[in-house]
Amino acid sequence: MKLGILINTDKHLEHILGVTRAAIAQKHETSIFVMDSGTRLLENDLFVALAELPTVSITLCEHSAKNYGINTDVLSEDICCASQFNNAMMNHNADRVIVL
Repeated sequence: MKLGILINTDKHLEHILGVTRAAIAQKHETSIFVMDSGTRLLENDLFVALAELPTVSITLCEHSAKNYGINTDVLSEDICCASQFNNAMMNHNADRVIVL
């Protein structure tokens, strides 16, 4: 199964970590798209570390990151700076999408 997780707030880190780890345990491919105030999570090491896990990809809305003053230059190469088109692609390709 392909799971999409749309993150548009910075309020649910524990749920994001738990759901992502549970998906990995079930061998599900997990795509995470981060936008709006959710981009603040990119300053949290626990969140950023998810990009290093097998079957997990993280993409962020570059426009949102700039609006929230997030320095994307220091992010791992495993995290992709992109646009809302990537959000649309995640939603299209995912079997299920969770919004947090």
